[in-house]
Amino acid sequence: MNRSVIATVLSALMACFVLGDDHGVSAQSGGTYKVDANWARLPAGTTWNGNTTWITADGRGQVVVLVRTAPYFRVLSRDGVWVKAFGDDGLFESAHSVTIDPQGNLWVTDSAAHVVQKFSFDGRVLMTLGKKGVAGDNASHDLFNQPNHVAVAPNGDIYVSDGYVNARVVHFSRDGKFVRIIGGVQGSQPGQLHLPHGVALDSKGRILVNDSDNQRVSVFDKDATFVESWPYPSRGGIAVASDDTVYISDVNAGIVNIVKNGRLVDSVSVDRAHGMGIDTDGSIYVSGASRMTVMKITKKSQ
Repeated sequence: MNRSVIATVLSALMACFVLGDDHGVSAQSGGTYKVDANWARLPAGTTWNGNTTWITADGRGQVVVLVRTAPYFRVLSRDGVWVKAFGDDGLFESAHSVTIDPQGNLWVTDSAAHVVQKFSFDGRVLMTLGKKGVAGDNASHDLFNQPNHVAVAPNGDIYVSDGYVNARVVHFSRDGKFVRIIGGVQGSQPGQLHLPHGVALDSKGRILVNDSDNQRVSVFDKDATFVESWPYPSRGGIAVASDDTVYISDVNAGIVNIVKNGRLVDSVSVDRAHGMGIDTDGSIYVSGASRMTVMKITKKSQ
């Protein structure tokens, strides 16, 4: 193992132990970031009234929080101003994650129901992948077993992280036709996955997978060939900025690691960092698993 690899591993291990207070206000870099746990301003007299499982931004000024009780979708502005809520009771068995595609559609994983659903921003169901209540194995082309995250490529192709029971990412065309399985073998060897918990694409079309029980991110090329792995805890979300900076959250370490070209750039300690999304203005949004908390992370002025 060469010195650069050793340095990367040591940096990642150090990141795992950076813990903050209940507001997550600390950073490995010595205070590069500020974390605002009171950013969201709910209507007077209301609360989240449920676990805030995921959060993401549409890049056009709005942020969506997915809550495990109805109304499932809570929409705020970047400044934390309440916009609206929708999603009637019974829509999901266990809402897990929400992704916003370039057209503004919402992709939600319902882990308990074994389905992925595409919604318009006014709550209409536009597509369903999987069959509600029916579980599939690692070889299935049309069934999942507790899927947990979705990435949508610029061409509309869909990547589903199917990892709580299975060990794979499933690639579909934009109209929902099966393309291929990425991974599909549970283990710790290169190219194998163990509880994939998130998926994202970089500008090269590479597929980045939160290989969470292996405490790493596994990288595959656009043809699903394994390339390399990065040693960062990843039981949370993953998102890629326009300059290919990668943000990786981990609920157990309570951290968001910021990575460029596989190397650690910075880390922010955030309580129970589960759901995560990034905005085009550089903001990071995090929701706390098993909590009723959402946080906005911004870089401090230099």
